[in-house]
Amino acid sequence: MNTQHRNKGNTMSRVVALVFSSLILFFVENRIDAGSLPLDTIKLPPGFAITVYADNVPNARGMTLGQSGTLFVGSKEKGDVYAVIDKDGDQRADAVVTIARGLNMPVGVAYRNGSLFVSAVDRILRFDKVEQRLTNPPTPVTITEGFPKEAHHGWKFIAFGPDGKLYVPVGAPCNICEPDPDRYALIARLNPDGSGYEIVARGVRNSVGFDWDPRNHDVWFTDNGRDWLGDDQPPDELNHATKPGLHFGYPYCHGGTIPDPEYGSKHACREFTAPAVTLSPHVASLGMRFYTGTMFPSEYRNQIFIAEHGSWNRSAKIGYRITLVSRDEQGRLRYSVFAEGWLQGQEAWGRPADVLVMPDGALLVSDDAAGAIYRISYREQ
Repeated sequence: MNTQHRNKGNTMSRVVALVFSSLILFFVENRIDAGSLPLDTIKLPPGFAITVYADNVPNARGMTLGQSGTLFVGSKEKGDVYAVIDKDGDQRADAVVTIARGLNMPVGVAYRNGSLFVSAVDRILRFDKVEQRLTNPPTPVTITEGFPKEAHHGWKFIAFGPDGKLYVPVGAPCNICEPDPDRYALIARLNPDGSGYEIVARGVRNSVGFDWDPRNHDVWFTDNGRDWLGDDQPPDELNHATKPGLHFGYPYCHGGTIPDPEYGSKHACREFTAPAVTLSPHVASLGMRFYTGTMFPSEYRNQIFIAEHGSWNRSAKIGYRITLVSRDEQGRLRYSVFAEGWLQGQEAWGRPADVLVMPDGALLVSDDAAGAIYRISYREQ
């Protein structure tokens, strides 16, 4: 072999080795290592199973699905937005790509017509043609920056409704106060270009999850109750807005029946829309979705799954689980535990933050404490 040929061969070998090493490094950094999460502690109804979909999604919060199957995930303290990719369709992510960094609590993500919308406290950003540019994300466009800047309850779950509008909550800038009702403690909606802002619900202390009933398109949402009224009150709430303009009580009334000790004398609880269901106190109910898949047994169809993030100041911890709100044949709503085990005694190894129904009917659960996405599936026994 002559020297020139040998040098070309060595150069080609080095290039191939470099490319191969880069690919290996990419997948080593992004491939899923499920062995460290104690999923055997999670209790589910018979026939259900939980697996790790991705376990390298730091501080995973809100979730949405792109039209090509990319799972987009927001975060809170981390400030990043992720694209979780399952290239081979084996229900386990192959890679996690960070598509945005250093944002201000980008909890909420929503996808529409090829664009990813991301909440960042006082603004909503839009990443166009994002699924075609995961490794070279586009510069985001700010569609609005008119929201309050306060960090207290300033993080936002966002989602597009059946009306094509983007729904955005604005939490109260406090535990308990009487803020400007046109700026805080509300759920608003706007057009995808940021225009047409209008308030659709008031008296909402801090909603970090909502969805629409697939049968009639009514919006339902979770709401976190106030702190420092004791371990056992007030309850968190699951609310049902049958029309725009309803007031759900904050700061005057909690749980539909509990007057606030400071502000309750100003308005009676009967003046407000009561919760559809009172949830357990201090469970920090966050993401919620109607189950619209076909994988689970028929009794789960159109029922509501709720991610309960878990209490932070209750003397005995509660929450850290997935609950179910179901309707019986008489139309009565029932609140029950569906999946639990992230809380062991008084120590929690995970905190569910959002749920999402996948096209195959499986239920994804984000966990911002473990930095993981789980997949709950069902197989008839």
